[in-house]
Amino acid sequence: MSHLTSLPDDTALLQIFEAYPDTARVLLPLHEQVMRAPSPFTPGERELIAAYVSGLNACTYCNSIHTVTAREFGVPEQVLAAVLDDLDTAPVDERMRPVLRYLGKLTRTPAAVREADARAVYDAGWDERALHDAVLVCALFNFMNRMVDGLGVHVGRQYAEISGRRLHEGGYLGLLRLLGDR
Repeated sequence: MSHLTSLPDDTALLQIFEAYPDTARVLLPLHEQVMRAPSPFTPGERELIAAYVSGLNACTYCNSIHTVTAREFGVPEQVLAAVLDDLDTAPVDERMRPVLRYLGKLTRTPAAVREADARAVYDAGWDERALHDAVLVCALFNFMNRMVDGLGVHVGRQYAEISGRRLHEGGYLGLLRLLGDR
């Protein structure tokens, strides 16, 4: 149920962006940069990170949409479910495990992140750019999880499927184009 009384109870994030387009004009290009620009991580891996962080935060809106988007980029949904259930035994690329562990710690207990946590990412073969990019995805989705949950945005599985496919096909700037000149 939306906490914005001027919007319907079943308001999705796109309707919030329509109601507040100045915010969307800032956030969506940032999303496009963080999630789709060249990076050591593929778009699918970044969507996996977005879904993982959102799952840790119990943000069902972002978790469901980014799980679908990751799936559309070739990441099996059962991988994400397994990563959230038990990162140590999940069928995820071994190089991703320390990255996800780092981001899990950054999400749950940010003040506890230490140099040794970053070292584990580097030891897995990632460079500084990878750590930077992973932290930006994590930070962006911690922000978005708070925004979505704070505004009372919730949607069902059908909307998540539509939105996830739309993000896969048109990226985040595609959402901005949907807003037009508002």
